[in-house]
Amino acid sequence: PRGGAGLHKLCREQSTIPVITGGIGVCHIYVDESAEIAEALKVIVNAKTQRPSTCNTVETLLVNKNIADSFLPALSKQMAESGVTLHADAGALAQLQTGPAKVVAVKAEEYDDEFLSLDLNVKIVSDLDDAIAHIREHGTQHSDAILTRDMRNAQRFVNEVDSSAVYVNASTRFTDGGQFGLGAEVAVSTQKLHARGPMGLEALTTYKWIGIGDYTIRA
Repeated sequence: PRGGAGLHKLCREQSTIPVITGGIGVCHIYVDESAEIAEALKVIVNAKTQRPSTCNTVETLLVNKNIADSFLPALSKQMAESGVTLHADAGALAQLQTGPAKVVAVKAEEYDDEFLSLDLNVKIVSDLDDAIAHIREHGTQHSDAILTRDMRNAQRFVNEVDSSAVYVNASTRFTDGGQFGLGAEVAVSTQKLHARGPMGLEALTTYKWIGIGDYTIRA
């Protein structure tokens, strides 16, 4: 099915045939302490504002505490220009309130929300472990990204974040059948059977094996 969380839940619970569900996108971007701020902001603006009503739009930004002092003022400026409301945790709220962007205190339940609007959660995290733990708790296994120059951290993020699409220094907006070369997209599956990630028409087909021999037997 394509639709909201309520429709997906209904199909999983009531369907009498196998269904492929997913596509609910509580997507995250983790800004590592080694990230290049100017380049990171370009990715974040794209991931949040290009088409905010889509399931591959970023909903929560996780910022390493060691880069927060320099990163958050620049983030506020960019988000103000884009009309984005920031939902900040206690660690980010004080700094963001002095900037030009609209800021409100985040509610705990908003970490599980798919806003589909110009709203963005901002949370300060201690390190990569803290970021991965947050994604495991609140993510929907859709699309998550890390912005970093540390390829060891990038590799850990790729290995340990169990999402259908994981990005290093790229926007979550790439999770799309057309972008992946699959043609017209049918859906985005966050399951592991039988399809995962963006699905083209081929994902809705099955196959059979045909063997033609000459009275052949197995040795």
